Amino acid sequence: MAHFIDRRENSKGKSTVNRQRFIRRYKQQIKKAVSDAISKRSVTDVETGESVNIPTRDIREPIFHTGKGGERDMVHPGNDQFSQGDRIQRPLGGQSGGSGEGEASDSGEGEDDFVFQISKDEYLDLLFEDLALPNLKKTQLDKLVEYKTYRSGFKTDGVPSNLDIIRSLRGSMARRIALTGGKRRQLRELEEELEALKKDKHDHQLDITRLEAEIAELKARIAKVPFLDAIDLRFRNFEKRPLPTSKAVMFCLMDVSGSMDQATKDMAKRFYILLYLFLTRTYKNVEVVYIRHHTQAKEVDEHEFFYSQETGGTIVSSALKLMDEIIQARYPSNEWNIYAAQASDGDNWADDSPQCTELLVNKLLPVVRYYAYIEITQRQHQSLWRQYESLTGVFDNFAIKHIRDVEDIYPVFRELFKKQAA
Repeated sequence: MAHFIDRRENSKGKSTVNRQRFIRRYKQQIKKAVSDAISKRSVTDVETGESVNIPTRDIREPIFHTGKGGERDMVHPGNDQFSQGDRIQRPLGGQSGGSGEGEASDSGEGEDDFVFQISKDEYLDLLFEDLALPNLKKTQLDKLVEYKTYRSGFKTDGVPSNLDIIRSLRGSMARRIALTGGKRRQLRELEEELEALKKDKHDHQLDITRLEAEIAELKARIAKVPFLDAIDLRFRNFEKRPLPTSKAVMFCLMDVSGSMDQATKDMAKRFYILLYLFLTRTYKNVEVVYIRHHTQAKEVDEHEFFYSQETGGTIVSSALKLMDEIIQARYPSNEWNIYAAQASDGDNWADDSPQCTELLVNKLLPVVRYYAYIEITQRQHQSLWRQYESLTGVFDNFAIKHIRDVEDIYPVFRELFKKQAA
């Protein structure tokens, strides 16, 4: 008897199977609720998952029931105000004293939305589903080795699922032919001799009896050879071979000049935190290079990138030059998948914007897999946007997007990194 123990994490009083079935069935409603919730919470707050509201009408099941009709008598306990036949006035819509966020019902009736709690892992899976780094290619063997299984002949032992029946029967037939070939040849000779004696008119009863005994003994010895033996079994053999793995690096370039107010910087940081969560959740060993710039660019660590208060003027080309230097020193394009995400308010020196375009065209875009520029501003597009816009029709690995409010961050992020069709 076999005993199966389900050790999957399961909160008290909840069925894991039913939970997974519910998520699959109402995935579209839950994904929409997650997309709406991302703009109302900090993207760093992922320890407790998310509570999502699903309209009751979306989860109501169709049922067969008897329609209302005829006369019905109902007794309500605790009634001390009305008698049979009294007409009860319907509550007027909009006069309710409730404190909820929904609108008042004109019929005095309604249902609350269904609230469903998803875990941290479920929240991130739904958040980054159908997203991928564009143009990711296999480059070379690295310390992170991936393996692919290949067929590699046969072996004499293995699991039943790998048993090759045809190969085993072929081996069984060869073994039986080898072990019984001589006996079968001798049996045919004895049977021919017995047939000749029976046709002879002389009396050969003793010889016939002897031949019949020998034939019976040979048939018994042949029958003892098993149809299928353990040595006949052949199992399909598989071996793993290393494959080229993807080495990827993401450059995060953030403008921290004086024209970037605190609200704009916060939206840029929220975008980069979302990008970091996506990379760490979807890929392994993807390197991230953080570059902050004002009039000068500097490579920093993660903590300084998000929390440093340093500011200054604006020279965007300094960040692009530093990125080019780092690529040449540490990340050769023939070995690495190089990506970049640049966030800025677009404000730049008029003489510097053409230089940024020149650096992108001649230095960076020929070696990167994908370059995304995000302009965060509620004003009209600045000089940097007008310079970059001319590149969108020339380079298919270059994209520009505009973010005005916090609600635009996640839709823009999904549009930039949506999974490409095969």
